[in-house]
Amino acid sequence: MTTAHINGIGTAVPEHDIHQPINAVLRTMLPDQRARRVFDRMAEHSGIGHRYSFMRADGRVDEQEVDAGGFYPRGNFPSTSARMALYETEAPRLAKSAVAALERELPTGMLDEITHLVVASCTGFTAPGLDLQLVTGLGLRPDVQRTMIGFMGCSAAVPALRVAYQAVQTDPVARVLVVNLELCSLHLQETSDLNALLPLTLFADGASAALVTAQPTGIALLDFLAIIIPDSSDLMTWRIGDQGFNMHLSGQVPQRIKQALRAEMEQAGANRILRGEQVKDYDLWAVHPGGRAVIDAVETGLELTSADLSSSRRILHDYGNMSSATVMFVLQNMLHQHHPEARGLAMAFGPGMVAETFRFRMAG
Repeated sequence: MTTAHINGIGTAVPEHDIHQPINAVLRTMLPDQRARRVFDRMAEHSGIGHRYSFMRADGRVDEQEVDAGGFYPRGNFPSTSARMALYETEAPRLAKSAVAALERELPTGMLDEITHLVVASCTGFTAPGLDLQLVTGLGLRPDVQRTMIGFMGCSAAVPALRVAYQAVQTDPVARVLVVNLELCSLHLQETSDLNALLPLTLFADGASAALVTAQPTGIALLDFLAIIIPDSSDLMTWRIGDQGFNMHLSGQVPQRIKQALRAEMEQAGANRILRGEQVKDYDLWAVHPGGRAVIDAVETGLELTSADLSSSRRILHDYGNMSSATVMFVLQNMLHQHHPEARGLAMAFGPGMVAETFRFRMAG
């Protein structure tokens, strides 16, 4: 059977670091000092140092400006349609930057003759979609086979890779371009609810592009498995509202992830996350850094060491949570570290709650 490989990964973020400026604005939305103290404490211990956005966030906080361009006027945050109009123009730019970064990672000519395009994006909708915009913008052949994966949240990168994996298994000459694009900063909310504001301190914009073929270089994709965590469907939700998409992220999420992983460790079998193996059988752990508490939950639930999740923590610190693109940043970090023949397990958690996972091997 043909083995599909991620031959390379390119990543891109916008130029504006919004982490500190946006947090400074968000805290002003809270009605009292007690709530602000909780907000400050949570932000300080988030493990995040930088987050990037297409918008400039250097507005005048003392005058309650959110962004320098005035997209988010206090008291009149933009409608969903206005946000989607901006997505339509900004998403292709960032996606093409990620593809350009991928091209720099690969030998000349490897991106020629793409046969399949898989695009995962949860933060915007338009038709013609980002897939067709990329076909035109990148000059791909008109008969390229396109797949759009949307609204699967932070875990969407894994189903996108699964589509590419299946395409290469079906046709060994397939050359699949996989793009993840998220503009999370399009969905800031104006609210005085502390629980609704805290998730807004995590998310950022980012994009990744990967080439998946049968050529045995990079990361070999071994198998895929999704596990739906029972009794958790209301803990992580992502719904379309009149003023953007509304994220609900329960504080119970980390504990539920830890409990689910503990249960997985106690159950043997090929249809479990560890595939009937033990933690020690894996050298690398590519875990989507949904937040510091999520990484801690995976570390505790699987009884890992802090070093096992160092790549996930580094990406969280440097970029924040870029939804579906983030685990691709983690995998790129591992590629650059050169772990020949190391075996790994990747996982990302999305609404449902669902743990999307795949096993991989570093092929050199």
